[in-house]
Amino acid sequence: MSKPEKSEKKSKGGSRLFIVMGAVALLSAGGGGAYAMMAGGMIPAHAEDNTPRLIRKGDSDPFAAADAEAAEVHGDGGSEYRTAYYSFEDSFTSNLKGSDGLVQISLAASTRRDGRVLMWMQQHELAIRSSILTVLADTPEAQLETVKGKQALRQRLTGAINDELVALEGFGGIDQVYFRSFIVQ
Repeated sequence: MSKPEKSEKKSKGGSRLFIVMGAVALLSAGGGGAYAMMAGGMIPAHAEDNTPRLIRKGDSDPFAAADAEAAEVHGDGGSEYRTAYYSFEDSFTSNLKGSDGLVQISLAASTRRDGRVLMWMQQHELAIRSSILTVLADTPEAQLETVKGKQALRQRLTGAINDELVALEGFGGIDQVYFRSFIVQ
């Protein structure tokens, strides 16, 4: 009777070894397959969040322009985030919708995000100018006669700039548009 016991022990040990070896082989095949799929582009790698960050007052901007001031002083009131501005050098002139009137405006835009938004504004100014002129040409003269109409135009311009930046860079980041000059004829 002792011989059958030995053969049972051998078969149990052999089956365990077989199961362990099979598990290792399956895990290796699965890991290798996953690596091959990632390397081949079938599974996208985890993308790093590369959106512009809000910059608190007093914090340094990792994307500040080289000609930025060395030390900024911020007040204690208002938002906890600093505001940076981009000013368009040239004014915008456009016909107004449904009339012979013209509008000529100078604009600036603000952001509380890091310096990438300002860099994108400068880099894509031509495309942004085109969007702004399209919005101005679609504005009726009567709308520009009221404060509410001018505020609505500011919102539309902010949206147009952000839409253009999203299309070109994947992120807008402009908080407000401001009129530096405003003439309607």
